[in-house]
Amino acid sequence: MTTTTMAPEKLTPGKGCDADRSLADLLIRTEMGTKSQVSHLPKRYMGLEATELDERIEAARKTLGDRLVILGHHYQRDEIIQYADLRGDSFKLAKAAAARPEAEFIVFCGVHFMAESTDILSAEHQTTILPNMSAGCSMADMASTEDVLQCWDDLQGVEGVAGKVMPATYMNSTAALKAFCGINGGLVCTSSNAQAVIRWALDRREKVLFFPDQHLGRNTARKMGYSVDDTLVWDPFQPLGGNSEDDLRRATFILWKGHCSVHKRFTVEQVRQARERHPGINVMVHPECTMEVVDEADYDGSTEQIIKSVSEAPPGSKWAIGTEINLVNRLAHEHPDKLVYCLDPVICPCATMYRIHPAYLAWVLEGLVEGNVVNQIKVDDEVAHWARVALERMLATT
Repeated sequence: MTTTTMAPEKLTPGKGCDADRSLADLLIRTEMGTKSQVSHLPKRYMGLEATELDERIEAARKTLGDRLVILGHHYQRDEIIQYADLRGDSFKLAKAAAARPEAEFIVFCGVHFMAESTDILSAEHQTTILPNMSAGCSMADMASTEDVLQCWDDLQGVEGVAGKVMPATYMNSTAALKAFCGINGGLVCTSSNAQAVIRWALDRREKVLFFPDQHLGRNTARKMGYSVDDTLVWDPFQPLGGNSEDDLRRATFILWKGHCSVHKRFTVEQVRQARERHPGINVMVHPECTMEVVDEADYDGSTEQIIKSVSEAPPGSKWAIGTEINLVNRLAHEHPDKLVYCLDPVICPCATMYRIHPAYLAWVLEGLVEGNVVNQIKVDDEVAHWARVALERMLATT
C-alpha cells in the first residue's frame, strides 16, 4: 500500500495556461491520492496484549538493525515514543532521517504531512513508511489544494493585488501545497522561524498569503510590529474569501481560515486560573493558540522551544503549558523537580496522532522483516521537486 501519484508531462511554471492547468491537476490529484489510502490492520494484530506487541516490535527492530530508523513526533503516546530512535518536531525529524543514509527504511510515527516531508528530504534509496495511513492532520486538511488554487486565481484577478502576493505555508500542510509555494516563488515555515520566513517574503512582495493556520500567521505578524488591521482572514467558502477588493488591497497578511483543534481549546480564563492557583507560575503556549491566549501568556514558542524552556528552567519552577497533552505529561514525568501541567485539564490528545498504535507499528515492522513494504509514503517526483524548492528557500532564510 503506497501513497503516490503519477506525474504528467514535465511542467514548467509560467509557460502558459495548459502548463498551469496540468500543474493544478497534478497538485489536486496528489492530495486526493493521499486521502484515498486507508489502512486495514490485519485481524491477527487486533487485541494483542501490550507485552506481546512489545516483544514482536523489539524482535523486528533487532532483525532489521541499522536498516531501520523509527522517528517519533513529540505528540505521540508514550507507548510509541519508547520505540523511537529519534524524537522531535516534524521538520527536525525529517532532517534527522536524511542524515541517516544507512537507514533503508524510515518509519515515521506522526501524521501524513510529516511523512511526506521525510520522503521529500530523504535519499532516493530510502523508503518512508507511515504505520497508519489514516493519521492525518485536521489543520492541514482545512486548506485543500483546490481551494488554495482558487484563492490564488481570485487574488490574481484583483487590481492592485495581482502579482503582489507571496504564498507561504506552515510545515503542517500537504506536499502539494508546499510544491504550490515553490512554483509561485514562496516558501515553507515552522513555528520557530515564521518571522524570518515572512520577513523574507515581504522583502520581495508586498503581501503574504499564509496558510493553513490563521493563528500562527496573526501572532507572527503582531510580533513583527503589524496590527490586526494589517491582517484579514480568507474563508474559502465565501466569494473573495469573504472580503472586498479594497480589503485585499489594504491588507498585508491574507490568513487562511484554518486552525489546530488542539491549540484552539486553550483559553484566557485557563491562563488566569493557573496564576490564581499557582502564584509565580510561568505560562507558556504554542503560537497556534489564539491571539488572546498568546497575549495573556508569559511566553509562546514552538514545541522545541517549550521543551527547551522547561528543561533549562531551575528546580522548583512552575510551568503551565498550552500544547498537546502527551508532550506536557512527558515533560512533567521527565522533570519531577518542577511543577509542569497542561493549561486545559480535560484536553484530549491529538486525535490523528493517537491513531499510531503499537499494533500498527508491529504490523509494518514485521512486514519489513518478511520483505513486504506496507504504508509507504511516496511523493510524486515533480511535486517533491517543487516542495523541496520551497523548503530550501526556508532554510536559506534562517
